[in-house]
Amino acid sequence: MGGISVTQLIIIAVIILLLFGTKKLRNVGGDLGAAVKGFKKAMGDDAKDTKAESKVLEETTATKTDVTKETTETKKDKEQA
Repeated sequence: MGGISVTQLIIIAVIILLLFGTKKLRNVGGDLGAAVKGFKKAMGDDAKDTKAESKVLEETTATKTDVTKETTETKKDKEQA
């Protein structure tokens, strides 16, 4: 009680096929597949971009730390002189 049976699904599929035709349904299926493929590719590219950004951020942080150390050492040298 309350569910859709296999027979009802077949009747719905036949009605949709008669309304839209095989060419339109094939085009819709192809478009949907291309959209899913593009979405997956974009998600993969996003993950790669995130890894690249974190690597650049780490390099930038390391460079800033080195510059700060050099500046501190230079100030200490001037104070000692």
